Amino acid sequence: MVKKADPRDPATWTLPVESYMPTASQAQTITRARAKAIAKCVNEAGFPQWTPPPALPPLGGKTLTDWRYGIHDKKLAGRRGYHPDAAEQKAYNTAMEVGAVDRTGTDDGVKRRCASLAEAKVPTAQLLGSYAETLGNNAFRKATASPQVKEVFAKWSSCMKAKGYSYKEPMDANDDPRFNDPDTVTRREIATALADIECRDTYNVAKVWFDAEAAQQRPAIAQHKQRLDSDRNATSQAVADSRAVLATR
Repeated sequence: MVKKADPRDPATWTLPVESYMPTASQAQTITRARAKAIAKCVNEAGFPQWTPPPALPPLGGKTLTDWRYGIHDKKLAGRRGYHPDAAEQKAYNTAMEVGAVDRTGTDDGVKRRCASLAEAKVPTAQLLGSYAETLGNNAFRKATASPQVKEVFAKWSSCMKAKGYSYKEPMDANDDPRFNDPDTVTRREIATALADIECRDTYNVAKVWFDAEAAQQRPAIAQHKQRLDSDRNATSQAVADSRAVLATR
């Protein structure tokens, strides 16, 4: 069920370009079908012991807009600063380790061939949404350079300076190299993150940024609507093909 948009929660907001990108449910269906098609092909090639690597669990942002404009969850920041939830990070690391090396002895050439055959049946969800994602990313960059966003960044920066932190833009704090160690969360990081969120909330930074990006996306969508509509139709077809693959033995 789609969460109702909450003006205080960026994770619930929806950008215009998202209507042309595969939904989480569609992407999951496509991924499952591709994994089944590859496994069947590899099995038939004489390697029944092979299994697809585990799907990576969510880490950090749960939607396109969650964390797109930086952190916003005070409770999480109070525990983890700019880092993802500890349990999520552990689950993600475990899945990465499991899928990093294939220990079944399956021939690499067979796996590549089977992946190529699966691609012919069902393209990846990432590929289906790549054009819309590119338009969105271009709009994000333009929005970040827009006067209204630059103005709210300056207010945020002044707010942070009054609290003892010197950063020009919100993502400068988020990307501070002192907070890059994935296994370490310092008291300094937590204090910075909490100050960051307080200043963001004071000047409604995320909403101003989101609104500016949405305004940049709308004309881009109108200009490229034919291509976007074609990609959305391709996604619908890929989901239908995926369901057919999943329905077979």
